[in-house]
Amino acid sequence: MSIEKVKVYFKKYGMEKNIQEFAVSSATVELAAAALHCAPQRIAKTLSFMVDGHAVLIVAAGDAKIDNHKYKVQFGTKAKMLSPQEVELMVGHAVGGVCPFAVNEGVTVYLDVSLKRFETVFPACGSANSAIELTIPKLEEYSGFVKWVDVCKGYEA
Repeated sequence: MSIEKVKVYFKKYGMEKNIQEFAVSSATVELAAAALHCAPQRIAKTLSFMVDGHAVLIVAAGDAKIDNHKYKVQFGTKAKMLSPQEVELMVGHAVGGVCPFAVNEGVTVYLDVSLKRFETVFPACGSANSAIELTIPKLEEYSGFVKWVDVCKGYEA
């Protein structure tokens, strides 16, 4: 199970006890916000794309949407989301629990600037009923991200 991989991953940082598991689903931004009693914007959703035959994850704020023009400028290709089957196979987490932690080899993680307006955010932890609260510097550290990108629109600046 994917959440077990994430727990093992966070154990090396002494953070596994900070993972929250819910009796209800947190598989969407709205459900996660309800489970966490926080604003939907603070949910750090992880979106999965295909770039040059490789899986790419973009972690963005809950109220952000991919801007196709910005995405194409950044990655040199049209935004093509992975299918649920591709996500599980290539990333190592199922849709609803996709996160930037304990992902498969060769997956590249980017953080979108839409997250920078928050002190802390809540990414999932590998299951459709889990999350962890992290500061932005801790998200940077634990996600193993490559760089910050600006590929979203529609969020409150």
